[in-house]
Order: sequence, then structure tokens, then C-alpha cells
Amino acid sequence: MITKISNWLRRKSIGWVTLLALAVFILFTALVLPGQAASAEINTGSDRSPDTSFLYTAEDLYQIAEAYGEQGRAAYINARFSFDLIWPLVYALFLTTTLSWLIQRAFNPGSVWQLANLVPVFGMVFDYLENIAASIVMARYPATTMIIDQLTPMFTVVKWVFVGGSFVLLAIGLAAGIWKWARSINRL
Repeated sequence: MITKISNWLRRKSIGWVTLLALAVFILFTALVLPGQAASAEINTGSDRSPDTSFLYTAEDLYQIAEAYGEQGRAAYINARFSFDLIWPLVYALFLTTTLSWLIQRAFNPGSVWQLANLVPVFGMVFDYLENIAASIVMARYPATTMIIDQLTPMFTVVKWVFVGGSFVLLAIGLAAGIWKWARSINRL
């Protein structure tokens, strides 16, 4: 099934789709993210967020919830179910289509590298899990939310590993594609 999904993503990642995903990613990053970051800081009264952290504990999550206050927690939850429904789709679309397009050109069809286009999808899934879990903790605060409070930091780490790994894979795919292209030019 994973191979079928990867193959489908590669078939859909034709030139214009990949360029459109890149354009949406650039526009969203330039026009929406700065405003969202500023709004989040104003609404929560803090520059700390589970979403932008790499390592934190359940205790840190409760400290953030306390620092946000009731209105800040409500704003945080609202952002998770508005802006943060779209953002993971935007970066996953960009990373998935770009990786798909690159790996088709850089690696042989049977190569395990062809599955690299799934890495951003896993990043997106763990981003959504993180958002849901953190929102539950924020909504229930000051009550503790056992298990979910422990899972939230784990979801965050895994999200960042997959999202960061996607950018590393993008660089590898680009380098491999350039290498393959340069070798084909030299053979002429």
C-alpha cells in the first residue's frame, strides 16, 4: 500500500503541479506565516509554543498553558483548528511534489529512494497529532491530561524529524539529480 501511495504521488507530481506547490509554499511562507507568528505571540502573550519547540516535556507544556492564560489557550486552540489545518497541507504538498519530481529524475525506478516522497506525509500526520494532543491539554488545563500530555512532546519530535528530514531529502534529491544530469552531459 505504501508503494502504491508513493507511486500515485509521483504520477501526480508533474512539472506544473510541482511549480504550483512551490509558489503556494513561497507565498504562504512570505505572506501568512509572519502574520500568524505575530498574532500568536500577541494572543498568547508568549513567544513559546509547543509547535515551534523541538524538545519539551509534559511539565513544560503545562507551564506554557499557564503562561498563555485562558484567552491565550483559547487563541492557541483556535489557531490549531484554522491556520494549522492549512499549513501542514501547504508544506506537505510542496515537499511531497518536489521530492516526487526530483527522485523520479535522480534515482532509478526500483530504488528505495522512490519512497522518499512519503516522508513529508508522515511529518504532516504527526503535525496534526501534535496539534490535536496539545489542544486537548490546553482545553483541559488546569486539569492534567495523562498520557496525552506525554504523547504531545513525542509527536512534536517525530514531526520535526520527518519535516526536517524532508528538507534533507530534498537537498539529496537535488544533488543526485544534478549529478545524474552532469554525468549524462559528459557522456555526450
